[in-house]
Amino acid sequence: MASCREDEEGLRMIESRDVVIIGGGPAGLAAAVELDKRGIHDVVLLEREHELGGILRQCIHDGFGLSRFGESLSGPEYAQRFIDEVRERGIEYHTDSTVTSLSPERIVKVVTPSGLYIYKAKAVILAMGCKERSRGSVMIPGERPAGVFTAGTAQAYMNIYNRMPGRSVIILGSGDIGLIMARRLTLEGCSVKAVFEIQDHPNGLDRNISQCLDDYGIPLYLRHTVTDIHGRERLEGVTVSEVDGNMVPIPGTEEYHPCDTLILSVGLRPENDLIKDAGIEIDEKTSGAAVDENLMTSVPGIFSSGNVLHVHDLVDFVSLESERLAAGVASFIGGGLAHDRTLQVIAGNGVAHVVPQHLCSSSAFSLSFRVRSLSSDSVVRVRQGDRVIVEKRHRRLNPAEMVNVDIAAGSIGKEGNVEVEVV
Repeated sequence: MASCREDEEGLRMIESRDVVIIGGGPAGLAAAVELDKRGIHDVVLLEREHELGGILRQCIHDGFGLSRFGESLSGPEYAQRFIDEVRERGIEYHTDSTVTSLSPERIVKVVTPSGLYIYKAKAVILAMGCKERSRGSVMIPGERPAGVFTAGTAQAYMNIYNRMPGRSVIILGSGDIGLIMARRLTLEGCSVKAVFEIQDHPNGLDRNISQCLDDYGIPLYLRHTVTDIHGRERLEGVTVSEVDGNMVPIPGTEEYHPCDTLILSVGLRPENDLIKDAGIEIDEKTSGAAVDENLMTSVPGIFSSGNVLHVHDLVDFVSLESERLAAGVASFIGGGLAHDRTLQVIAGNGVAHVVPQHLCSSSAFSLSFRVRSLSSDSVVRVRQGDRVIVEKRHRRLNPAEMVNVDIAAGSIGKEGNVEVEVV
């Protein structure tokens, strides 16, 4: 059970906990419920927003839950299933609670409306989700008028605050939130003129391309990007240019498009500030923590799952991943989890990144990765040296869709790094 003691300076009480979960979205909720099922009851869940649920609260479209529950749910409905179970099980949670620091010793400092609290945990679960890339991160030149929004911000305006971001819309980027907002804005009477994507392939799921663009006659232009923004007080229009194979704008291809709103759907990045503070190894390819097969980071006792680990395309995968993580946390608290990172998992030919990045044992686990480019009739191969562990043919591989490969217990030898490749 929880106990309290004074910190080094004798100024505040440190409350001891078995597990502290940072983030009350789908990852944190699923981990909390699974831990309780496994007999780990001394858990506290910390959420900085006013309500649990994370990004799902503003995702009022359906399509969630097909893998996890076998039915199509809206985002709030999906989140509510876990929230209800958290409450029924009496799992402690605190909203309006912002974690300000995390130490390698698993000391968590959190600011709440009633003051500063400090927890010392046997294990910490990082489930903070991800954040959108802004205009500044993709360096779009031009003026700084009102009317430029990230897709998630525009979604919150409409679905939570009941406010229209604009009427005449251009969308830059073909991520799933941007595609869903193209449909949402159209249904609310806006004129969505086009979606422009800098790469040579869409970054959203095929079903969202079909249901959100094709069904509403919204054109998608690949290898195009916004190269200038016009307007002083309010956005008046954007200049769009074609790009070459290196994503550099081609002179002479500029075209002006009048609009009062620009929606940016230009990628997501894990919310990794706390990860850096704790001295955790970060994978440069995912921008999240580098973890082993139990989703434990380089700091013993600190685990990570969901979009703070690597960006997922389906929330169902977030929940399933977090439930697997809970099994590792329970084993760690029980003293039965190895942390000797003997092998590396390498993203080989055609693979953009892979999770986990390290292996500690020969137990069963799941590999998750994304490919670099669209391909048809390709083979995914997992090998250790010259020995093939898994080989599976795929009719189509898409960078927008995460690929999962289950590795059976005992498949990995004690020597030689594991490589995932597409051939």
